[in-house]
Amino acid sequence: MFQLGKTIVSEDILEKDFVCNLSACKGACCVDGDAGAPLSVEETKILEAIYPKVKPFLRKQGIAAIEAQGTWVNGTDGDLETPLIDNKDCAYVIFDGKTGLCGIEQAYNQGIIDWKKPVSCHLYPIRVKDFTEFASVNYDKWDICDPACSLGQELEVPVYKFVKEALVRKFGEDWYAELEKVALDMKK
Repeated sequence: MFQLGKTIVSEDILEKDFVCNLSACKGACCVDGDAGAPLSVEETKILEAIYPKVKPFLRKQGIAAIEAQGTWVNGTDGDLETPLIDNKDCAYVIFDGKTGLCGIEQAYNQGIIDWKKPVSCHLYPIRVKDFTEFASVNYDKWDICDPACSLGQELEVPVYKFVKEALVRKFGEDWYAELEKVALDMKK
């Protein structure tokens, strides 16, 4: 672990390799697990505002879950998160054949909205936990992502480079530039 501004960062994000391999995992991170995607208070407001524009992209089961539970929920641990369909799929997941994709991101890709998706989804496999004085930035190892780890090793892409856009979105360009300096120093 090392400190970077007001973050405590796991060295794993510099040392481990990762590139999503949707052809292998089929978007399992959107349908497996025991909770929805973590959200910030600001993101809950964004979801409420964009839902009418995202709704046409969603499956009927997702729409039903959102209309029954809301565009976001308080999880069992009290954290804010996306609602689930039958305690499994994220309510915002859609399918291209057997592959899970984000309905929010599809609306974004088509220029309907200007918000890509929750930053926790965009950052994955990095998980950020906010505390009063700092945030922890950790690599989340999940066996469903083994194909992504293998592809990342094959292509020699460390986690932090794979999620560069999301890290910049979360922490800013200056923070990411400092992270790159730490990564270069660690290679020496």
